[in-house]
Amino acid sequence: MKRIGLVYTDQSVFYLFHQRHLCSIFSQKDQNLTFAKIFNKMLQVNFIKQNVELVKERLSVKNFNDLSLVDEIVRLHTLFIATKAEIEHYKMLLNQKNKQISIEMQKGNSGLVEECKVEIAKLKKLYNESSEEINNYSHWQDLILKLPNLPHITVPIGKTPEDNEVVREGGIKPILPATATPHWDLIKKYDLVDFETGVKITGSGFPLYKGKGAKLQRALIQYFLDYNIAAGYTEYLPPLMVNEATAYGTGQLPDKEGQMYHATADGFYLIPTAEVPVTNIYRDEIVKENELPIKMTAYTPCFRREAGSFGSDVRGLNRVHQFDKVEIIQLVHPDKSYIVLEEMVAHIETLLNTLQLPYRILRLCGGDMGFTSALTYDFEVYSAAQQKWLEVSSVSNFETFQSNRMKIRFKDESNKTQLVHSLNGSSLALPRIVACLLENNQTETGINLPQVLHTYFGTTTIH
Repeated sequence: MKRIGLVYTDQSVFYLFHQRHLCSIFSQKDQNLTFAKIFNKMLQVNFIKQNVELVKERLSVKNFNDLSLVDEIVRLHTLFIATKAEIEHYKMLLNQKNKQISIEMQKGNSGLVEECKVEIAKLKKLYNESSEEINNYSHWQDLILKLPNLPHITVPIGKTPEDNEVVREGGIKPILPATATPHWDLIKKYDLVDFETGVKITGSGFPLYKGKGAKLQRALIQYFLDYNIAAGYTEYLPPLMVNEATAYGTGQLPDKEGQMYHATADGFYLIPTAEVPVTNIYRDEIVKENELPIKMTAYTPCFRREAGSFGSDVRGLNRVHQFDKVEIIQLVHPDKSYIVLEEMVAHIETLLNTLQLPYRILRLCGGDMGFTSALTYDFEVYSAAQQKWLEVSSVSNFETFQSNRMKIRFKDESNKTQLVHSLNGSSLALPRIVACLLENNQTETGINLPQVLHTYFGTTTIH
């Protein structure tokens, strides 16, 4: 794990990190923001064709190895466009010949009429051949869906979580007594979650919260929502299942189909995060520029297979298949998305401070980033009894990756249609927050809750 101080990128944008604040500072005039303006168009096919080597270089930062896919997309799209032009050309010639036949028939020029019919037959043959041929090239659209988002210029080079950069830490790690126990023992002691009955009802990874455990879930959800609403986010309660088009829109398909639960009879997917249905609210819409930013928040249960997990990482609430999470999503003007990203990071950081939990913020390296993200910050809280850091939030800027798929657009001052930038963050995921609240606040007589939860929970202590 790398720790960073002051980091500069190119002349157009740099990021200043220091102990208390993470600031995005855009220097120079608008005309000098070359890199940012180019990347507003990322993963649109014309951008790929005009910047093949740049696309490959950025994909390599994400450790995407099938770079030949870029060349194949360029080849297929070039043939697709050329063949489409042929089809339009033959269609134009056919229309001209049909008009000529009408004119020659009116003049009584039967010989010319027959000549036109012969030429029309040839043109129809060529038209049909090109119409069939274009099908051989149209799957460039499927191939482009296999390309991950291009990482921002500030994304660190690296392959594993050990290559992530620590931006800063906050809070105070508690000093626990020698008798301190991990949360799975505290859960049993205070009868908060029944894992065994959850296995009976559904299977492993589906906890059954009960009594004060269920009440704590409800208190946290309500507090997180109220906190987000006070910051200007509009609350939504979306469907928990989505169709294929919705899953494609946010990039869960075709990348994460193995992690989602699929209701095959209906073609629906159980959502892995509220980001999926909520961002799709604006799919295929053109919003007004003065409506930006659009700020949304939602609580939902989330469902993830988490295949391949094992060992201590899956004990207790560390990793489950169904969990509660509150999400924040923003749709913003492209010129402001990195400023908004830092605002969202600060929003979640303040939330963690109110819970009095020790945390650290990581900037993810290329190899640890998600398929759809251009830049991601992870939040981890310190589990004092387990003596390990647990991820509780990811905050990401997707730039135009999702909005290009969903066609979420706005009209700028020049009445030109542009794609918005989309961002999202966990605010917060509950299981590991609960784990750390229990472990870090344990005493001989009970669990002392942070002050912000007293009103929501109804008491100050779990005992």
